[in-house]
Amino acid sequence: MRKLAIGVALATTALTPAMARDGAWYAGVEGGPMLVEDTDFDVNGVNDDLTIDHDYGYNFDGIVGYDFGAFRIEAEVGYQRADADEVITGSQGIGGNLLAGSVNDVNGYTDALSFMLNGMLDFGDDDGIQGFVGGGAGVARVKQVATVANTFVDDSDTGFAWQAIAGVRAPLTTNIDVGLKYKFFNVPNVDLVSNLGDTYEGRYRSHSILGSLIFNFGAPEPVVAPPPPPPPAAAPPPPPPPPAAAPPACNEGPYLVFFDWDKSNIRPDAATVLDNAVAQYANCGSARVMLAGYTDTSGTAQYNIGLSERRNASVQSYLQSRGIPAARISSEAFGETDLRVPTADGVREPQNRRVRITYGPGAGY
Repeated sequence: MRKLAIGVALATTALTPAMARDGAWYAGVEGGPMLVEDTDFDVNGVNDDLTIDHDYGYNFDGIVGYDFGAFRIEAEVGYQRADADEVITGSQGIGGNLLAGSVNDVNGYTDALSFMLNGMLDFGDDDGIQGFVGGGAGVARVKQVATVANTFVDDSDTGFAWQAIAGVRAPLTTNIDVGLKYKFFNVPNVDLVSNLGDTYEGRYRSHSILGSLIFNFGAPEPVVAPPPPPPPAAAPPPPPPPPAAAPPACNEGPYLVFFDWDKSNIRPDAATVLDNAVAQYANCGSARVMLAGYTDTSGTAQYNIGLSERRNASVQSYLQSRGIPAARISSEAFGETDLRVPTADGVREPQNRRVRITYGPGAGY
């Protein structure tokens, strides 16, 4: 047993690191030598009236569990067996040839089949050698076979069992671990009956050193950090500023508004033209505004001069109401001269009943 423990311990020091086991399922097999403590039985109510001594035995387990990180939980099925070596009777002796205080050779064995649920606390580097401690509880069936002279026991009992565990484990590959584990196993109450009808009440205890081979599976894929981004390219020089926008050009006109026959009031269509003229004047700074009034040939020349002046006055009043200063506005009445559409005297031509508006230093009639 000592050689086995030293060999496994030396092997774990040369293992390569593996990925972390956290969040993985695992399954494994374990095996190794086992020592059964002397089994003391109360026979027919007499305390410690029979002791069975055992040779070294063996212990094999199978486990399946889940690793939460610092804590693991696992299910275990185990089998252990040791041959009986001798029987020592107490002060009362046993019926048959087993005298009080005698030591007798015995043929037989003791075995235990167990089903346990274990909890383990891990400590140490999860990617290297790691220690653990824990324990478990479950149920075990203990069978005792022993023949001495004409007295024999061939009986079994099933009851509660518990165990304490400590050990180390280390990665062999990415998914395989090896380990070395000590286990103390205890069945507190074992009740048997011999062929003579004697009742045997005792307990079963053993100590095992187990080598483990564990397979890990189902762990989440490790998160690989993305490569660092390439260094940013040098920023290009800023583009040159756009050229300054040229000031909007002044639309000097002319703008023409027309009137009904013998009228000087501003019609809706004329108001639209005047509103456009006012909007364009904003691009002309403080340019002068020149108004030229005209009529058709349907009236006398003197009357038409007055009508032209009234039409100029209506347009000037409209422009002033839209914010153009009166000081910037000048006007002249032309009457029936400078016809837009040449006609004979006395003709009511709509295109000749008009006021012509122009802007700017070069504006004129």
